[in-house]
This record gives sequence, structure tokens and C-alpha cells, in this order.
Amino acid sequence: MSAPIVVGVDGSESALRAVRWAAEEAARHRVPLRLLHAYLLPKRGYPELVLSGHDVREAFEEQGRQWLHTAAASVRDLVPEVGTSVVAAQPAAAMVAASRDARLVVLGSQGLGGFLGMVVGSVAVSVAAHGRSPVVVVRGPHPATGPVVLGVDGSPAGEAAIGFAFEEASARDAALTALIAWTPLLAGTPYADKVRVHWDEMEEQQRQLLAQRLAGWQEKFPDVAVDRRVVRERAAKALLDAGRDAQLLVVGSRGRGGFAGLLLGSTSQAMVYHAPCPLAVVRAD
Repeated sequence: MSAPIVVGVDGSESALRAVRWAAEEAARHRVPLRLLHAYLLPKRGYPELVLSGHDVREAFEEQGRQWLHTAAASVRDLVPEVGTSVVAAQPAAAMVAASRDARLVVLGSQGLGGFLGMVVGSVAVSVAAHGRSPVVVVRGPHPATGPVVLGVDGSPAGEAAIGFAFEEASARDAALTALIAWTPLLAGTPYADKVRVHWDEMEEQQRQLLAQRLAGWQEKFPDVAVDRRVVRERAAKALLDAGRDAQLLVVGSRGRGGFAGLLLGSTSQAMVYHAPCPLAVVRAD
């Protein structure tokens, strides 16, 4: 059996959209779909006897099962058999644990809030940073047309993201926009006009770097038409602009400027909050 796509479900409309996106993905790749609800009991404001009581835990689990049933029923037309599970755990920790055996982990962009919610922010950033599989945050509309947009950071760590983007573009019969963004040296500082830089040479270096990173992948996926773009702009801004017409935006978890211990780079984190379409964050192996 192939590794499943795992979706976090918390009863929100955003989670239902994420389930729909994940079901389409599961059908496209012919892999299992698993829906996961994680709940965490409140720790303050209630007597210990109440919080440890069977009735309280059963109420939380029953509500979770109802949300999972509704979510599973909404995608029966795409995936006839859907696995479901309820776990008593912190939501981010539960999703990270599930990612170890998953093909993909999927989250909605907004939850119910509080201890029940899969809210974009700390949970999504944490799962994107620590998940062992690629993590998709379903933001905005997810049209069936448009290119897959790949942010190429130029680092060897970005190779996994490149492979994921090519595979997705091929499976979707979509074009791939491979984008590398760069900004002039010391741009926005008082020293910018005092430093002599050959901008054309720097841009050509970026074109060569993009070609090096894509080398081999176009031969492996000859069916994917690739639009190479070198953009003189900050990476986050360039990706936001390119993603407006995309069906999927793909980034690595860290860029060239990241510290060794930094699990999620600033550009990837900005995309988690602001991407105009579904976002895939692909961690290096």
C-alpha cells in the first residue's frame, strides 16, 4: 500500500476545503486518504476531577468523530474509502508524528481557534518546519488550471522541492514556472549607490544557477513545459506575484541564507501566511 495523504480536520470550513484538495490529490496519485483529528483538553479553569472524567474525554472524541464523518462523506465521490482517526494530542505534534509515514500532510489555512483549531500560524509553521513529509497549507482558491510555481533558492537543500514540483506538474498535466529571485547587493541601504556592481553579470549568474538546479529534471519529466524566470525582486514578493495564477506553489523549507539550525526560512514562513494559492513546503531529505 502506498503512503497515505494525511489531512488535519477540526470542523472548520477551511479544513473541509483542505480535505477536498487532499482527496483530489489522493485520486490523482491513487494513494490512500487519511483524516486525522487531534484534540487537547484544557488545562486551566476546570477541576482536575472534571478534566480527567470519562464523560469529558468521550465528548471530545465524539465531536471529533462527527467532524471526521462529515469530512469523509464530503469526498466519497473522489475517494470511496477514507481512513479516519481521533487522537488525544497537541495538534501540531499529532500532524508531525503522522508525517513520518505520510506521502503528504495537508492543513487548512484557518481553524476554529484555541486548543481545538488547526490555525495557520504557530501550528502550520511548526508542522511545515518539523514535518518529515512535504506539507501543504491550502490557502485561497485551488483552480484546476494554471501552472505549478516553484521557488528555486539555488541551494542543494532545495533539490527535494524541485523534484516534488516536477512530479506535481506532470501529474496535473500543467506547466511549471521555475522562478529564482535575487536582489541587488546592499539594496535599500545607504551604501547601495556607493558599490559598483555589474548587474548584468549578476543576473547571468542567477540564470546559470537556475539552469544547474533544473538540470536532469527536465529530462526525467519531458512532458512538463518549463518557464524559467529570473526576477530582480525579493523572493517572497516574487513568489506572491507568480502564485496569483497558479494551482500550486512549491518552496523548500530553507534557503541559501538560512542558519544551519533554522528549520523554516523567512520566505517559506511568509508563504505559509500569505500564499494566494495552496502552498507546498518541501523539507530536504
